[in-house]
Amino acid sequence: MKTISVVSGCFNEEANLEELVRRVWAVASKFPDYDWEYIFIDNCSTDGSQAILRRLAAGDKRIKVIFNTRNFGHIRSPYYGMLQAHGDALIYLASDLQDPPEYIEKFIPQWEAGFKVVAAIKEQSEESPLFFLVRRAYYHLVSRLADVDLLKNFTGFGLYDRVVVDHLRNLDDPYPYHRGIISELGYPVAKIPFIQPRRKRGFSKNNLYTLYDMAMLGFTNHTKVPLRLAMLVGFVTAILSFLTGMAYFVLKLLYWNSFAMGQAPLVVGLFFLGSVQLLFIGILGEYVGAVHTKLTRRPLVVERERLNF
Repeated sequence: MKTISVVSGCFNEEANLEELVRRVWAVASKFPDYDWEYIFIDNCSTDGSQAILRRLAAGDKRIKVIFNTRNFGHIRSPYYGMLQAHGDALIYLASDLQDPPEYIEKFIPQWEAGFKVVAAIKEQSEESPLFFLVRRAYYHLVSRLADVDLLKNFTGFGLYDRVVVDHLRNLDDPYPYHRGIISELGYPVAKIPFIQPRRKRGFSKNNLYTLYDMAMLGFTNHTKVPLRLAMLVGFVTAILSFLTGMAYFVLKLLYWNSFAMGQAPLVVGLFFLGSVQLLFIGILGEYVGAVHTKLTRRPLVVERERLNF
């Protein structure tokens, strides 16, 4: 029998874990021809999540748990959990129930039809309309600038064949942008639209910094356009500054007594050029930081304990 591995990252989700497992097993019961396993990777939760995971694993050997030594972040930990799965197919979904487990029932037929990747595409969301609009704008911008055709509104929720997971494992990336890597591999993708429900229990672990971190990771991993744009803008502003300076010089020579140079153009020009320089130094810093992260070769996570492996 083929095995399907379900993987979920977890951090302080005590209010959702039991319902999540119940709903996943309800879908699994509709596919009795497969063996199932459920892998949780806990990112050093500080609530009752670890106790619940221990109880669930003690009652069902299909549930496997990895406890991290500390919180390794929302990018590295779930990705590491995916690499620990050795089923014929892997299904990843978040543990906050905003990735509806019932969509697994739609993933498997697409996989059986030959698709190596089945991606759930967030067509709509019950979250803040403004927040969803900003997300859509970001995905559109990155996909336009990227070297490959990135999946828009793809959160990672979906099914991946074993060959795809093997590719991920061989990449050995210390800080991976999973959504972009899937597009880089180039396998045909079956897209399943879904409406993301509003979180019912608990609080989102994402904040402005983590969202910014993921956004910059998408840019630095899949496009060099910002770097080339920096050079182009620098070239254009240098020409404009030179022409403006020459214009002022000529006007002063022609109208020496009546043309007042003033300090306002000088101050405005200095602030404008300074802000442009700081902006593109920041962009350059993001790319240097990405290179530094890859060169340090730190592990994705460090495990403290495993259950049922």
